[in-house]
Amino acid sequence: MTLPRLDRVRPAARRPVSGAVVVLHGGRPDGHEAADGLRLPYLRMVPFARAVAAAGARRGVDTALLRYRYRGWNAPDLDPVQDARWALADLRRRHGDVPVVLVGHSMGGRAALRVGGDEGVVGVAGLAPWLERGEPWAHLAGQTVLIAHGDRERMTSPAASRWFAGQVATVSDRVARFEVLGDGHTMLRRAAAWHDLVTRFALGALGLEPFPESVAKAMAAGDPDGLAVPLEDP
Repeated sequence: MTLPRLDRVRPAARRPVSGAVVVLHGGRPDGHEAADGLRLPYLRMVPFARAVAAAGARRGVDTALLRYRYRGWNAPDLDPVQDARWALADLRRRHGDVPVVLVGHSMGGRAALRVGGDEGVVGVAGLAPWLERGEPWAHLAGQTVLIAHGDRERMTSPAASRWFAGQVATVSDRVARFEVLGDGHTMLRRAAAWHDLVTRFALGALGLEPFPESVAKAMAAGDPDGLAVPLEDP
């Protein structure tokens, strides 16, 4: 039987572990091929995980990349959602009830947002998330949510993520959405800005440092001003 896997990222967290960040990579609508660590969606998220680990390990943050069983979303089974819940249970088994931040790209963003209301999750970041109108959102009531989308996006819908952020903003006052000008789905043109945003959001959601001013202001502004914020370079 194929099992999901949490790949730990160096530098490793100092003991005791005070919190965790799980990074979820992208995929495709359908597919039961193995989601191995050599595929581009997985490899693209390695720098994100390393950036978080470099900033958080000395503060006790355990950072891991979730490797799904399969490459596809595979409705109605929603395999990445099942795998994300397995990861949360695995973290509880290893570390107890530590707070967890989920960071997902594309399909991984959709999976992270689907389980964002689960026990122990204190923050969710969806990067160029694959979302559709009608995506469930009420379970994120009171949650801390970050969404970022490039304005050159061609694979997922910035309009759908804007709609989704607006829905979540009706049930949470900690929602921010950024527009990454000049970048698209691969998040490569302005990689440093993406990595900095995610790292500082994760540490803020874990309560280890204040949110960056841009995120705090966006959350305070709410809908509409806080959901279409141009992302500046760090």
